Amino acid sequence: MQTSTSILSNFRILFGLMMALSVIRFWGHGWIETQYIEPVYYFSYFDWIIHPGSTGIYLLFGLVFISAIGIMLGCFYRMSAVLFFLSFTYIELLDKTNYLNHYYFVSLVSFLLIFLPAHRSFSIDVIRKPALYLRQIPSWTVNLLKFQLALVYVFAGLAKLNPDWLFRAMPLKLWLPAQSHVPIIGSLLNYEITAYIFSWCGAFYDLFIVFFLLYRPTRMMAYAAVVVFHVATAMLFQIGIFPYVMIFSTLIFFSAEAHDRVQIRIKKSINYPVPSADHFVKNQLPTLPLFFSWSKIRPFVLIFVVIQLFLPLRFLAYPGHLFWTEQGYRFSWRVMLMEKAGYATFTVTDKNGTQKEWVNNRDYLSIQQEKMMSTQPDMILQFAHHLADIYKKKGYENPIVKGKSLVTLNGVSSQPLIDPTVNLAAQPVNWKNKSWVLPFNPTHQQEIQNTKKVTR
Repeated sequence: MQTSTSILSNFRILFGLMMALSVIRFWGHGWIETQYIEPVYYFSYFDWIIHPGSTGIYLLFGLVFISAIGIMLGCFYRMSAVLFFLSFTYIELLDKTNYLNHYYFVSLVSFLLIFLPAHRSFSIDVIRKPALYLRQIPSWTVNLLKFQLALVYVFAGLAKLNPDWLFRAMPLKLWLPAQSHVPIIGSLLNYEITAYIFSWCGAFYDLFIVFFLLYRPTRMMAYAAVVVFHVATAMLFQIGIFPYVMIFSTLIFFSAEAHDRVQIRIKKSINYPVPSADHFVKNQLPTLPLFFSWSKIRPFVLIFVVIQLFLPLRFLAYPGHLFWTEQGYRFSWRVMLMEKAGYATFTVTDKNGTQKEWVNNRDYLSIQQEKMMSTQPDMILQFAHHLADIYKKKGYENPIVKGKSLVTLNGVSSQPLIDPTVNLAAQPVNWKNKSWVLPFNPTHQQEIQNTKKVTR
């Protein structure tokens, strides 16, 4: 099956524009310095991810910006898509502290764009080489992006089908009253029932919005819901440009005719040069590069689809409370599901116990890094190994690193996250279950209250 190239080219333009604006926003807020230059240590995802230094960081962000413009304009598109994916993803992998679902989404979409013919219409590449122009492309090239968007919403909806979200309205019960200053609806946010309404509506929205967007009779109403939902989340919560990325990305669900009409109007308004009649061939699929043939690329698409379907489910392989252990939490489209806070302390002792030192976390971590590390077991372990390396250089023989972390989750009173008797420096850094993470007690707060009543 075939569809109009305008769907992909419109998506390409909006995606590139949003990415370029996000770099400007990131730079303007000074986050390049605070998040990627000022810290002295980074919680990288892999050992081979090396910090390139301050100059290298600025070059990477500059490359992200230039390649985003290249994607938007369709200028040296294939090279721009590759450079954007590599530079953006490298920055993303530098520090777990800065993990956000929409960064992961951007990496996946930019990876897909490398292989899609999004530059074969309304692009500088077509102006330079009119033979590139295509009126129609294989439908799978558009459906693959729809699939990726559908995953974000549906998995986010499934993740909301948990007791905290549905029956305790957590964490919205904690967050919404803090936004009571918002015009018009602010006073309503103080009511507990509002948190429940928002929770249930949010779950319904995520689970079913894609299906309403796919169905033509409900598409316009569904898109209006998309705009209202994401504008509201942008107003209430500090989640960057993600709401706007989703607002513009979901335009891909509109019909080819709608995309054609919009693109024709824009082309006329900017006097975009239209290819000559020689290039308007009814069926131009044979001019596509060999790797766009469905029979050739199908195995790779299927592999990608299977990975994306099962990666968010890997948490099922781990025991314990997911929000507590966070084993399998990242890269699973779990958006704004928990309020988690705490603090962690560490001691380092040599193997003979003759030397012992309490660690000041701020000597090695920024405020944000310490905040994120204190509640995430894999980052606690990573930091403990880093401390062991530091103290080895100080003369500690086989340093023993132990930690204590008290954490509160979705309104439940603080309780120990990790076993304080375990030598974290001796624990392997891998994807296996972390047995030294203590079990979560969801009734901890009630038990404390009952104890107080008895004491009184």
